[in-house]
This record gives sequence, structure tokens and C-alpha cells, in this order.
Amino acid sequence: MRHVKRGRKLGRTPSHRKAMLQNMAASLILHKQIKTTEAKAKEARRLVERLITYAKKDTTHYRRLAFAQLRNKEAVKILFEEIAPVYMNRNGGYTRILKLGQRPNDAAKVVLFQLVDMVGSDTDKKKKSPKKAIATKKEKAKESSKETPKTKKSRDEKNEPEKTEPVVKEAEALEETPVEDKAENDDTSSGEDTKSKA
Repeated sequence: MRHVKRGRKLGRTPSHRKAMLQNMAASLILHKQIKTTEAKAKEARRLVERLITYAKKDTTHYRRLAFAQLRNKEAVKILFEEIAPVYMNRNGGYTRILKLGQRPNDAAKVVLFQLVDMVGSDTDKKKKSPKKAIATKKEKAKESSKETPKTKKSRDEKNEPEKTEPVVKEAEALEETPVEDKAENDDTSSGEDTKSKA
């Protein structure tokens, strides 16, 4: 008889199985959903739901119990500060398992394991974010194509220092050239004077 032999072995040693389930629970808390096999998700659900129940009580003792399972400070912080307040009025059933079909190579049943009220808002943000990014790019393109007089003036003001520097250089060059021209003019004038005298 198989009395009190609950839980799946998942083809792993007890230490490997425990570590894997702890990592899955931490990943679920951090990312709000993970893709895994059905057997692993059903086994991890037991651990995750217990942890969320700890988080609803929010005492030092329960934080320590949660850390003993997760071994991840960031996951514990998110569990107690972000996830637990969402589930205060819910008595269990914090996770859901959505079946995705079978994996091609070994035909294992693949599922999406997610937190119930946490995922909808995150996925909506992810869906909306590319559209918003495209919309902002289009708006920026329109703004750049439409130049108001103020923007033209500001661009002209920005370019003025660049324009004044070459003018100064040209003025310096002009100041130098007349001296040489005067010397050449004196030579030519003296030559003309000699010719006129002759």
C-alpha cells in the first residue's frame, strides 16, 4: 500500500528535487509566470501557495520561513511587499496552470504556471508597450518635421557661435593681407614713379 507517499519524484534525487522546486518558486515570484512541465508545475504549486499564505501574515517569523524555502532576498521582499497585499481577500487558489500542448522532442505536457491576479496587468503592459513605443517614434518624427519659428531661432542661436568664429578668422586674415598688399603697392608705385620720371 502507498500510504502517506505524496508528491512526485520527478526523476530526481530528494536534494535535487527540493532545489529545483525552490528555484521554480523564486522564479515565479520574480517573473509572475513561468513555462514548465505539468508535473513540475503541480508540484511547485504546493510550495508557492504555502509561501503566499506566509506572506499574508507578514511577521519576522514568517519572513524567515519564506527565506528558508526561497533562499533569495529579492524574491522574499517581492513576495511580502508586492504579492501578499493583492491576495489579502483571497483564501487560496493563488496560482493557475494553463496547458500549452506538448513539447516536440519528448512529448512532455507543457504549461504556463502563473500567479492569478498579477499576470494580467503585466501582460497588458507588455502588449501595450510596443505600440506606445511606435506611437512615440511617430510623434517625434512629426515634431522634427514641423519646425516652429522658436525652434528655428534656437537652432540659429546654437549655430551663431560657429558662424562668428570663421568670421573672426577671416577678419584676421584680412588684417594681415593689407600689410603685404601695401608693401607690394609701394614697390609698384615706386616702379611707376621711376617709369614716369624716365
